Amino acid sequence: MSESLKAPAGLHRHDGDEWVECGDHQHWGRYGAAGLLLVRRGADGAPGHLVLQHRALWSHMGGTWGIPGGALAPGESPGDGALREAAEEAAVDPAAVEVVGTHVLEHPVWRYTTVVAELRPGARVDPRAADAESLAVRWVALSELGGLSLLPPFEAALPALLDLLPPGVRAG
Repeated sequence: MSESLKAPAGLHRHDGDEWVECGDHQHWGRYGAAGLLLVRRGADGAPGHLVLQHRALWSHMGGTWGIPGGALAPGESPGDGALREAAEEAAVDPAAVEVVGTHVLEHPVWRYTTVVAELRPGARVDPRAADAESLAVRWVALSELGGLSLLPPFEAALPALLDLLPPGVRAG
């Protein structure tokens, strides 16, 4: 994080919250990091909406849109970390989601795992900015993505992430 950007007090913190040097750049998360891509399908069975987080301006690549996520705690699995972060940052109830796959971005000394999930049948999630790490959190239609400033690594990975979803079942 830039020295000019300071996180507000009172955020959820643990021993994994620190920068890791990786060649000529840094990554957040001593033990790696993970995030949750939660998908809601439309009536046609195709992915229609994603839960996205408008990242706080003080955060790394602040002001962009991405998925709720962050540093893993010591001994925490990427799946558990992604669900924890989504609950802390976006008020997503882990019981409402069904994990369907993962995607790992591997660096020499660090990794980021995106956990791809869908709403469980009959479940409802009303995402919201649940802490100071977000300017906003909401369901975003896939058709809206072109009008948002997406976090560059998320934007690059999104097609592969959506490919992890099982084929949709047409409703009705």
